[in-house]
Amino acid sequence: MANSDIDRAIEVFARGVAFSRSRTYPCLAEHVGRFWVIRDAERKRAGDYRREEWITHGIPAAEVDAFVRKNTRGRFCICEIRGPDEDDMQIRAAYKAAGYRLGNTEPFMAHTLRRIPKMPEPFPLQRVTTQEIANRLAAITKKRPMSSDYFLPDSPVRVYVALDGKEPIGWTQSIKAGKSTWVSDVYVKPQYRRRGIGKSMLVRMLCDDRAHGSKWSVLLASHTGALLYPNVGYEQIGTLMLYTPRKEPGHS
Repeated sequence: MANSDIDRAIEVFARGVAFSRSRTYPCLAEHVGRFWVIRDAERKRAGDYRREEWITHGIPAAEVDAFVRKNTRGRFCICEIRGPDEDDMQIRAAYKAAGYRLGNTEPFMAHTLRRIPKMPEPFPLQRVTTQEIANRLAAITKKRPMSSDYFLPDSPVRVYVALDGKEPIGWTQSIKAGKSTWVSDVYVKPQYRRRGIGKSMLVRMLCDDRAHGSKWSVLLASHTGALLYPNVGYEQIGTLMLYTPRKEPGHS
């Protein structure tokens, strides 16, 4: 996988996550120096800022640390994207030497949308375009009901559900990020898993992505999810390694 593809996917990641987080407070995806950063829009009180996420690929850990500490507004983490041919142990050692601890790792995956397989739909699927379904989904996910703007044909967000009767049993959403799309919240209730529901939702979403002009679909997967996504055409292009500093800025 070319570095340009990883860099392109990083931008989709930054823009998609920033859009998702803007549901509770405006969040920005900004290109600062050689990095993308996901962070809150300006707040009145410095203590209200959520943790920033600085995304990087192929830059030495010491250089990343120096730049981010100089430009952050407070708490932060580093999302290091490791390419498939890059030395995992060397990256880990460099960040450890720079004063960071490694948290979770997640496969970073992309789909070109050129070939989308056909999949059976074991349960009815639909895009969420009514307040009734939106409210049912919000009650299950314990999140604020989505805006009715999301129901419009040209909405930058499309949410899909699988239904058992009127009950949502699986859901996912696609977020427009330039000429690509970011995937978030792929979930199927435990008692309904291993029936092909997740794959059917993804295929429906990907077909709509392509119909709406997207050229690429990008997502972060759990290690379990990474076994599912290749079945519908995703390929792993890298691995996200989440690093947090042992000492936050301003702390001795």
